[in-house]
Amino acid sequence: MLYFSKLKIIFIYLLIIFLSYFTILNFLSPNFKFLNKKINLGLDLQGGSYLLLEVDSNPIVLQKLQSKFSDLKKYFKNQNIEISDIKIENNQIQFQIEDSSINTFINAFTNENDNSLNNYLNQYKAFEFDHTIDNNKIFINYSKYGIIEIKNSTIDQALEIVRRRIDEVGTNEPNILKRGNERILVELPGLDDPKRIKNLLGKTANLSFRFITDQDSSDFGSEKMFFEDGIEEAIVSKRIILSGDNLIDAQPRMDNQANQTVVTFSMDRLGTKKFAKATIDGVGKRLAIILDNKIISAPVIREAITGGNGQISGNFTFQSATDLALLLRSGALPAPLSIIEERTVGPDLGKDSIDAGTIALIIGFILVNIFMLLRYKLFGLIADLTLVVNLFLLVGILTIFEATLTLPGIAGIILTVGMAVDANVLIFERIKEEMKVEKNNLIAFDGGYKRARTAVLDANITTLIAAVILFFFGSGPVKGFAITLGIGIVSTLFSVFYFARHLTSVYVSKNKDKTITL
Repeated sequence: MLYFSKLKIIFIYLLIIFLSYFTILNFLSPNFKFLNKKINLGLDLQGGSYLLLEVDSNPIVLQKLQSKFSDLKKYFKNQNIEISDIKIENNQIQFQIEDSSINTFINAFTNENDNSLNNYLNQYKAFEFDHTIDNNKIFINYSKYGIIEIKNSTIDQALEIVRRRIDEVGTNEPNILKRGNERILVELPGLDDPKRIKNLLGKTANLSFRFITDQDSSDFGSEKMFFEDGIEEAIVSKRIILSGDNLIDAQPRMDNQANQTVVTFSMDRLGTKKFAKATIDGVGKRLAIILDNKIISAPVIREAITGGNGQISGNFTFQSATDLALLLRSGALPAPLSIIEERTVGPDLGKDSIDAGTIALIIGFILVNIFMLLRYKLFGLIADLTLVVNLFLLVGILTIFEATLTLPGIAGIILTVGMAVDANVLIFERIKEEMKVEKNNLIAFDGGYKRARTAVLDANITTLIAAVILFFFGSGPVKGFAITLGIGIVSTLFSVFYFARHLTSVYVSKNKDKTITL
């Protein structure tokens, strides 16, 4: 029947009031503090910056080849296999091998079980490395699937580092997505000047600590490096005392004694032990702090540093110190990033989009309300109130989750209005059919709601399935559309089968003995 218990009625209206409160928050002053949440506007609505980054995986390929180079040399030494002229050239490991050892090498290199030289990638059913033989000369290079593995792991790691760096800056609802296996899309709503972000993303942030030596730069164990000013230079040992991987925190600070901004850092247990040993042995020496192959500073070690804490000094402003600390906290990028596409969406375009979407929503809403009012009279008014409540529920839910609203999201809201009207039309038309054969108004209306429920649920659930598929397989604006459409379907079903049905039941119960025109 159309009966509603008091508990159910209280629940319905408390939920509507609760979600309506969050909807209203979007129109209140930002200074309003109590449970202050708002819907965030996407890049296409409030303007901002769009960056497309490309990851250069070539350094990683070379780095891993160098690691494999060392493994091969150890293997040949352990197996007493004579090789010569081993080197890395054109992203290949090349060496000469004795005739008698070729089969031994091939069997070991192509073994599918416990192969320490050449991983057998079960997911690809292929080896990590390919090899060719030409007159006792062997060439080893990454296979197609080995390259894919490197690119996938590199892009995943780079994506996480980019996300950490941008989150540390505090940008509003950034959208960071993978594009293929080499590119990262970054959308930053509300950010008109992306210069700082570009500087942060353009740095690999590969930090290392090495001693400055007096040896000649041609020595194998040292190399020449420039300071950040590009003028002063120093000869630095190639031996890395400590890397950025051992840092657990970094913060900008003001050194009151020297009256300059510094970056303080703390190390993990392993880093503390390494640093302590190096500084105990290196008292009186200069320790170069190197970031991306440039010397930031090179202080003299006055005493051993055993506490696991230190500081980096240089000609820092507070902003540059903050950015350096951010880079060190978020970790080094696995490979260099380059910006291959950059767009800035101005606020005027965003305002035009908001105005166009708002006007479309208002016009559609008014026309639907007029149609329902003319077609179903008083019950059309109930349907119109249901539409208003439905919008309040939808916007309230989006506000609670502080969702990002895009232009496709507005399209999803407009489509929700149509879906809500469709449900009411199906119910009212079914009630008309019931009233032709049933004289009792309560039974006719209750039967109409029950028999229309299947059609309404079928239509909405199939649309909900489509929205879920769009959410999981789509990206960016498509996901925004799917989210608003999905939430809109749930709010529609609630508003139609609870709010509208309750209002209908109140009216029909009071007029059960009168003739009701629908």
